[in-house]
Amino acid sequence: MRAVAVVGNPKPASRTADAAQRLATALGADEVELIDLIELGPGLIGWGDENVTAAVAQVQASDLAIFASPTFKATYTGLLKLFLDQFATATGLEGVVAVPLMLGAGPGHALAPELLLKPVLVELGAITPAPGLYQLDSAYVDDPKLAEYAARWSPVIKAVAAL
Repeated sequence: MRAVAVVGNPKPASRTADAAQRLATALGADEVELIDLIELGPGLIGWGDENVTAAVAQVQASDLAIFASPTFKATYTGLLKLFLDQFATATGLEGVVAVPLMLGAGPGHALAPELLLKPVLVELGAITPAPGLYQLDSAYVDDPKLAEYAARWSPVIKAVAAL
């Protein structure tokens, strides 16, 4: 299963990027390509940038896409929103299995991936057979929730991605 981790953290090489790659691997990805959106810079503020277009195509060609963001002001980052705006409504993520992942400082935003990020992915045509995952940014490396999530949802995600 070919996976891409799309990371909307304004800090390059962030904990969010690491968590997204860990999640993709735990779900059974053979390889994980990283799209660190901060590297696309001002190309995200409009349409037609060749690097952004290539990143969109990379996501569309994947079997699994992890869309990861830190929790900013109780939601995902504007950086991730700018990237998601590059995809056509209803068909932009057609055939892509997507998993929303968000990291935050406390448990108060645990539903953010499911309530805020997942609906956008569905609107863009993604297949989202599993709930979103929320992890504390201070403890995601040792968080047993990742293994529990992968044990429960990787068979479903692999089966859907194989269709």
